[in-house]
Parts: sequence; structure tokens; C-alpha cells
Amino acid sequence: MSRPTRTIAAAVATTALLLVSACNSASTTGSSETEDSVRGVSDTSVKVGGIVSMTTASGYSKKDTDLGAKARFDRANAEGGVNGRKIDYLGAEDDGQDPAKNLTAARKLVQQDKVFAIAPMSSTTFSGADFLQKQKVPTFGWGTLPSFCGPTYIYGFGGCMVPMPGGTISQTWPEGLKKVLGGSTGKSVAILANDSDAGTFAIRTYKQSFASAGFKVTFAKPSVPATSVPNDWSAYTKEILRSNGGKAPDAVVSVMQTPYNIGLFTAIKRAGYTGLLTDPTDYDPGLLAKSATKKALDGVHVLLSFQPFEQDSAAMTQFKEDIGKAAGKDVPLNMHMMTGYMSADLFLAIAEKAGKDLTVASFQKAADGFSDTGTMVGDRAEPKGQKESFGCGALVQLKDGKYSVSSPFECYPPIPFK
Repeated sequence: MSRPTRTIAAAVATTALLLVSACNSASTTGSSETEDSVRGVSDTSVKVGGIVSMTTASGYSKKDTDLGAKARFDRANAEGGVNGRKIDYLGAEDDGQDPAKNLTAARKLVQQDKVFAIAPMSSTTFSGADFLQKQKVPTFGWGTLPSFCGPTYIYGFGGCMVPMPGGTISQTWPEGLKKVLGGSTGKSVAILANDSDAGTFAIRTYKQSFASAGFKVTFAKPSVPATSVPNDWSAYTKEILRSNGGKAPDAVVSVMQTPYNIGLFTAIKRAGYTGLLTDPTDYDPGLLAKSATKKALDGVHVLLSFQPFEQDSAAMTQFKEDIGKAAGKDVPLNMHMMTGYMSADLFLAIAEKAGKDLTVASFQKAADGFSDTGTMVGDRAEPKGQKESFGCGALVQLKDGKYSVSSPFECYPPIPFK
């Protein structure tokens, strides 16, 4: 079967699975406003669970997302909870980065565990999104998937990062690189992503984003298999290094996970490339424990949609203190912890505004028109965040075994997504 045929078949199968699951859920779970509004809420507690890719076929893990959420909920409980209710955090279900497991985890948390909300949801797949939307479950995560853009019950802690037509695109990445490169005039970039839905959306988004910032996009393909890391990167590196009229581009942008970035960056360095390398993933001091990994990622500029750990601010000091307490010891910080922490933080902020009479309806009413300022992801606002990102971020560079800020945390005006 050809790959296009397999892709269509897979899409049809996935759609069928979601439709069947939605029908089954309707027959086994009450969907009235009264039942939904009290799910997971008692006089003294609010039940919350998470969905995280803790184990994956490639070895990549987001497990510390769970720790980040726990750290934020622990502090909330220590301060008395939300309007007198403690957060009963059940921990995160492991979806193994598998669409079927993602949906199964969502159904379990809602139908069996009876959670009021899901925070965090962190995976490269979100097949449970339609189910959660239909069941009116407030859900919080990193808005890097299309499902975070549009549904009324699903929130990205930094807003919608992968917008649909009619939305906007954050310019943090290209604007940050402009500062590093001394401008975009005459500068070229090549963008590589996985052959997946997420990869396709990423290419579509960043191709427009970098071009709008004045860069010449010489290569933009979602062509790397998403199911396994290639052993041989030569086909990709040759095409990239000849993409700029037979020459190498000024920057290579990888929109992939750490195991892929290690392979790509190692191969492209061996091919003699001396330009700028950048990705949105590899901000993790734990990666420095292995010399091979540290060498592969040396010099790479990593995009962040939150304040760098190196930034001196009261919020960052509090974050570090909370993580240490939750872990029971000093641990290397990573972006997964921040994902869990800020997912929980946005849920708590809206729940606080909802007041003592906490229902799904009161929560959604509080979300409609919610805003605050000066957080570690910038100024937040809903429902704006369900259509566009909050537009803030920074770049850090790994150099000689240490991260340093190469483009400070800043907010940039977004552009329309076409």
C-alpha cells in the first residue's frame, strides 16, 4: 500500500475510532449540565488528573511534566487551596505517545476517576480532544497541537501555538533569531520536521513565520519518519546543505524531539556545517549528563515560550522552590516541568476567579474575559489564547555545557495565519 493510501486509511480509522468512542461515551456517561457541573467537585476538594507521554518508542519522555504540575498544586494546597477547596491531583496517565492510549486515558480520567479538569495534557498526540470537548472537561497543556486552537474547553498555557486560518502566529522564534544573527536581510533558513500531523502543521506555520520576518526559506519539509529515529541522516543533510542555491542556509531549524535533533545536528556538523542550529525542545540540563549528547547539542539555540531558568525574577525563584519541594531534593530543571507547572497555574488562576460555587459553567464564565499580567509566559488572556499565542518567549544557547540567554524573554506582535 502506498504511503498516501496508508495515510488516508489511518485518518479514516482514527476518525471512526473517535466517532465510536464519542457515541459509546454518550451511552455510558451522563451529559446533562447538572451532572457535568459537579463532576470531581466536593465541598472540600477538586479532582484533577493529567495525560503525559512518559514512555515512547524513541525513548523521549515528558515525565517531569507530572512533577511540574504536582509542584504547583502542592503550593496551592499549602496556601489553602482554591476558594477553600484542596486540589486532589491524581497524577498523570501515560499515553505512550500513542493516539489510542491518549483517548483511553482521557476516557478513564473522566468516566472512571471523575475528574473536574485535566492539567496537564502533554503529548505529541491529542486524539482525546474531541471527547474532552464533548464531555465539557476543562483541559490545560502546551498549545503546540491544533486541538488547543478553537475548542472552548481546551486551553494552552501560552495560548494557541499552532493556529488555524483566521488565527495568528507568534513571531518569537524568527524575531529571536534576528537578534542572534544581526537581522534577517539576506539570511536564509531551512526547516525540518517529522512526517506527522504535528510536523505538517509546524512546517506550514514556521514557513510563513520566518518568511514574514524577512528570512528566505530555502527548505521546509515534514519528511522525517515520526515512528523511529533514522540511522542514516545523509539524505536529509545533503538536501538541506544544498538548499540555498547549492549552498548551505544560514540557519537550520528543527521542529522535532530530542532524539531526532541529536541525530540531525550530529550529522550536519560532521558534514562541515558551521551555521546556526535551533530547535524548540532541547532545554534540559539532564541532557548534559552524556558527553555525546552534550557535544551534539553544543551551540544550539533553543526556543522557549516561557522565562528562561537563568532569568532572575520573583516568579522564577518561586518556581525553583516549588519544584525542589515537590521532588524532595534539588533536581535539574527542564521545560517539561515548566509545561506541567504553567498548565496547573492557568487552571488555578481561572478556578480562583470562578469563585466558591465551582461548576463547569462558572469555570467557563470565569475563563471568558480572564486576564492577568507578568507571568512566566507573559500576559495571559482568554478566550484570546484559544485563537492565538500570547506571543512571548526567549532563546537560550547551550555552549560548553551551560545554557545562556541568547535572546531575552520578550513579547512580539503576532501575524495573521493564512
